[in-house]
Order: sequence, then C-alpha cells, then structure tokens
Amino acid sequence: MLKTTELHYAVQGHEILRGVDFTLSEGEFVGIIGPNGSGKSTFLKNVYKVLQPQKGEIVLMGENLLAMSNREMAQRMAVVVQERESSFDFTVEEVVMMGRQARKHLLERDDDEDRALVERILQQTQLISLRNRGFSSLSGGEKQRALIARVLAQQTALLVLDEPTNHLDIKYQLQLMETVKRLGCTVVAAIHDLNLAAMYCDRLYTLKDGRVVGVGTPEELLTANFLKEIYEVDAEVSVGSDGLLRVFFHRGNLPGNK
Repeated sequence: MLKTTELHYAVQGHEILRGVDFTLSEGEFVGIIGPNGSGKSTFLKNVYKVLQPQKGEIVLMGENLLAMSNREMAQRMAVVVQERESSFDFTVEEVVMMGRQARKHLLERDDDEDRALVERILQQTQLISLRNRGFSSLSGGEKQRALIARVLAQQTALLVLDEPTNHLDIKYQLQLMETVKRLGCTVVAAIHDLNLAAMYCDRLYTLKDGRVVGVGTPEELLTANFLKEIYEVDAEVSVGSDGLLRVFFHRGNLPGNK
C-alpha cells in the first residue's frame, strides 16, 4: 500500500529524516511514535507531499508518489491533520461534501450520487444532527469527526493521520480513534500518546533523531527498557482488564533532576 526507501529530508543543512524505510500493508493500522523532534510529522508531510525529500523513494500502491499529481494522490490517499481555525464558516454538510472534489473535474457540480454518499457518511459518523451547524461552532472533537467524514467522502484506500488528537480532550481522542478503527481502512498515524498507540495500532514504528529505531507490535515495542532508551523516563507496562497494554510513567529520575 505504501513504502518509503532511504527517505532523507533536511532544512538548511539540518537533517531531520535520516534514511527512513517504512512499509504499510493493506488493512493495517500503523502508528508512528517517538519523542518531540524525532521526525514523525515531518515524515508524514513528505508522504502527503507538503514537503519533498532530498533523497529517497515513496511508492503508493505500486507507483511513484512523487511523480503523481496532487489530484491523483487525493484519489488514493486522504489526510487528517490537527484542526485549525478557518475564516470561512461552512456547514458540516458542506465540509463533508468538499471531499468529493478529488473525484471531480474542474467546475463539475455535485449530483444525486454525491449527496446520497454524503448522507450515508453523516449517518456513519453520527453527524446528522450537526449537518447544518457552522464548522467553527463545533467542539474540537466534533470538528475532527467532521474532518474524518470529509476524507471518507474522498473514498480513498489509505488514511493518513498527522497528530489529529493533539489538543483534544480525552473523550474526543478516544472518539476519533474509535471512529477511524471501525472504518477498517488502511491507516498510518503519528501519535504522541503511547496508550492510544497501544490500544489502536497493529504495528508501531519508533523514530528518534530522524531514524527508525524500532518496529513491531505494541507488545513487542512498548517495554520498560525500550521506553527508557527512547524517552529517557522510567515506566512500567501492564495489561488492563480489556487485554490491552497500559503505560505508566514514574516521577523522578529524569535527566537533569537530582
């Protein structure tokens, strides 16, 4: 579905990505974790072409991503980023309908098929009651749900989540991740919260200083020793009553503390 080989990206001589190899298979939910500044978001921005690598290859569904037009890319891959304020207050239904533009020619109008699809998506994402609300009037969680609905309208096989849960309350973080998980599509997500990563991801890639330093299932990667090595903190990992991992961090013993 998605593969990068020896991906390098630098700004003013400072190398942020240092040869990242990554693979994502159909149906997987893969998380990218690592400390701040490790290159998580930069990697994904290269994947969805906001940034362009100086070296390396990105293959999307068997074809060179860097040679694709943005329209071709948008028909195969949808992206959800952190919600940002917009000066244009579209309704929720209009925001969701925007996802259809990747499937249309210039000036092509919405038709009955588009409207029927958007209706189904509004129901699927529990946005029917909010369809006529202005986007800017929504809560943070509702906004992210509307953005998920918009990418569903693109009807792509791959979903990229670039730290979409940042600044959301816990309830809305769980709601967003649960909505995405239930879609059953192929997902790659940059995630700060290790407990969210453990709950929802099939595999994890760990970045540190722009390099991949660990690949595996949450059970394989999220160990006390590995977390100490990557995040420089003491932690313990246990299994909750739901059978999922939980990470607990300890006070003290931090770099610079006595």
